[in-house]
Amino acid sequence: MGKTQIIGQDAEDLACRYLQEQGLSLIVRNFRCRVGEIDLIMQDKKSIVFVEVRCRKNNNYGGSLQSITYSKQTKLVRTANYFLQQQKLFEKVPARFDVIAITSSAVNSSIEWIKNAIC
Repeated sequence: MGKTQIIGQDAEDLACRYLQEQGLSLIVRNFRCRVGEIDLIMQDKKSIVFVEVRCRKNNNYGGSLQSITYSKQTKLVRTANYFLQQQKLFEKVPARFDVIAITSSAVNSSIEWIKNAIC
């Protein structure tokens, strides 16, 4: 596993723990299908939450949120629809897309949770 994958995995671990501390429960991690991948799929009360985790060392070249392009958003929506259809949950439960943006340096880390980040 390369350095980038290790950083990404650590960021997903941090995001998952953070969301669980906020009362969400993990359904699936790194859901993959032919359309794309979703970092975390969680449950928040009666809602399914599709979570994109983004990590940056700093904001010099754009922050974590700016790195989610229209193309990435489209893949996330298609992948989420596939998951909901596969689980026979489509139109049965509310769903939303959240982003966990992590800025991490050697000194500290900050986490920003944006609910309903992708419409």
